[in-house]
Amino acid sequence: MPPPSEARQLPAHHPATRRPPQSPDGILAEAEAQWLYTEAELANSPSIQDGMPQAEEQAVRAKGVNFIVQVGILLKLPQLTLSTASIYFQRYLMRASLKSERNGFPKLHHYQAAGVALFVATKVEESCRRLRDLILALCRVAQKNPNLIIDDQSKDWWRWRDCLLFNEDVMMEAICFDYTIESPHRQLFGMLKFNGVEHNKRLRNAAWGFVTDSNNTQLCLLFNSRTIAVASLYAACRYCDVQLPDDNRGRPWWEAQHVSLHDVRKAMDHMLANYDHAADKINGIATSSGVDGNGSIYAGLATPTNEGGLDGWDSTRVKGDGQGSTASIRPPGSERRSSNASSIGIKRGREGSPVTANGETNSHNGTANEEALSKRQRVDEAAIIRNQSTIKREERRKPQSADTETTSALAKSAKTDEGEVSEEGEVEE
Repeated sequence: MPPPSEARQLPAHHPATRRPPQSPDGILAEAEAQWLYTEAELANSPSIQDGMPQAEEQAVRAKGVNFIVQVGILLKLPQLTLSTASIYFQRYLMRASLKSERNGFPKLHHYQAAGVALFVATKVEESCRRLRDLILALCRVAQKNPNLIIDDQSKDWWRWRDCLLFNEDVMMEAICFDYTIESPHRQLFGMLKFNGVEHNKRLRNAAWGFVTDSNNTQLCLLFNSRTIAVASLYAACRYCDVQLPDDNRGRPWWEAQHVSLHDVRKAMDHMLANYDHAADKINGIATSSGVDGNGSIYAGLATPTNEGGLDGWDSTRVKGDGQGSTASIRPPGSERRSSNASSIGIKRGREGSPVTANGETNSHNGTANEEALSKRQRVDEAAIIRNQSTIKREERRKPQSADTETTSALAKSAKTDEGEVSEEGEVEE
């Protein structure tokens, strides 16, 4: 019989401790660093060397990632699988060209390369789908017909089948058989839990959206996954007007994640350029139709030139008082109750003060709170008016009912007197 374990177990009433974030894994960080490029190297990719303009190549990359997302929606694949497939696709285009056969890699359409990357990612992330279902989804998205029905004997089905099976080895060789991907989504969720804001629904959804939209850009080729996750959380804090506390050592929250503020702001600028490009495209369509377009709603997230000094202060940081950040963390129950600004934000706070990392009153809901308060006042005034009119109607009915009762009583007494007189008359006769 093996000896009992000497490890001490904490009692059930032991309070939860805030563990410091772990440093990046050395092996994963080294493997990921091999796939990081400079902006000059990105401007000299194989497709660009073969004559494709850089703007067109970036548009093709975005179309390939969007193709992966649309197929993943039809197959109900998890987001981590789609993120892994997007990274495989971005890395493949750094070694292969879409214009011609190069470096031993065949010429593929960006839809074909994206489909093969998704096929490999489903196996790596253990979210496999039947080959028939995958081919059907690829055909439907490629032909932009969600109701398309094909059989096993159609040319499109066999064309996609051969593309996946013959180019699977090509994709694995292009990514150097480096299947391990440190997902920024997983890193982001760990950061939200560390800062105690995982129950802040608005902040969580905003950060998740930023890190998901970063797959459309070449951000995974410029920064590691931890930097992308911190930049997404940084942009979400700016968008939701949330401030995160320092760690126990008094360091800013981004330094606690082993990321510098310069890299965070640089990554966020690349991230916001994607939204600016989309806004310019929409504005061009609106202007051609005779309607003035609007700029990107994320334009205000860019870092002002006068923000940030020698002390490293930033609008997303809560300056500590030297006692660390444990005083700024609330219990999970109170965080859950106070963070849902969409459902109970109007009830919880009506002063419109800025929200903190604890999910308190959000300044974004200040206008909504004022409108709700004025609407409630109008409803109360209408109720008072209705009550007053009801009282008046009741007062008017009381004299009428009294007169009616008096008249009925007099009539009854008159009938009684007539009856007595008649009886006396009969007796006299």
